Amino acid sequence: MVTSSHEAMHRIFQEDPGIFTRTFKKLRITFPDPVAVSMLPTDVTETRAVERRIDTLLRMDTADGGGYLLAVEAQGRKDPEKHGSWAYYLAHLYAKYALPPVLLVVCQDENTARWAKGPIRIGLPEWPCLTVRPLVLGPHNIPLIKDASIAAEDVPLATLSAITHGKSPNAPAILEALATALKTIDKETAEIFAELTEQGLGKTPAAKIWKDLKMAIPTSFFRSETSMLLRAEGRSEGRAEGRAEDILLILDARGIDTPQDARDRITGCTDLDTLGRWLRHAVTATTLDEVFAD
Repeated sequence: MVTSSHEAMHRIFQEDPGIFTRTFKKLRITFPDPVAVSMLPTDVTETRAVERRIDTLLRMDTADGGGYLLAVEAQGRKDPEKHGSWAYYLAHLYAKYALPPVLLVVCQDENTARWAKGPIRIGLPEWPCLTVRPLVLGPHNIPLIKDASIAAEDVPLATLSAITHGKSPNAPAILEALATALKTIDKETAEIFAELTEQGLGKTPAAKIWKDLKMAIPTSFFRSETSMLLRAEGRSEGRAEGRAEDILLILDARGIDTPQDARDRITGCTDLDTLGRWLRHAVTATTLDEVFAD
């Protein structure tokens, strides 16, 4: 059964895919930094008889034109059946996408983490045909982030630290550092990682500590002048881009020739009033001069 704790551990990688390369660099395992990341379907079912789904599947495109697949699994306990499932996932993904797959397993206790890392050899002892070597993150290798300033430098990693060490005696100090770090970022992002932390801690005693810490954070603290300005600017830019796209669509639909310099003028405009005037003119104009007329 998929629990909220299980869900939170792999969702962190959806919120910030770059956490993968950052974390393993600290463990002295280097992967190419992605220049683009895209979510892929998590369904790897071949027939209707057996349904198989990966928790999270990301395509990581790299600067050299190549890339790889990152399959993220959250594992709460030892499960021998997973060995066969993981081998299936990797073989299926390689055959389907023709890209090298990497399996990352995120655990919340050290025994499960050490069991998960394998290597898992499939075949005869004398001649294993397939070897699965998951990368594993858990309490044994995720840093204990108890310093608020360090937590603020990488909130996703601090969140992962809080979840994986949720059963540790260090949990209260880690959670306090994370709570302080969340006050330094914008409200929307802070709420996402605060919720992921609560889900990831599940029913552990640390979950009660986290709820108390969240209640002690005044919501006004998130609403700094800078973060509110950035959000307002983002909304304005989005509206301007949408309005510019509407103008170009109307001009194209009406058959009005629009050279590249005119398109650049429209898409480069950020003034909503001006874009609104051009939009109204585009509905009835027969030439570009009429569109841009005052």
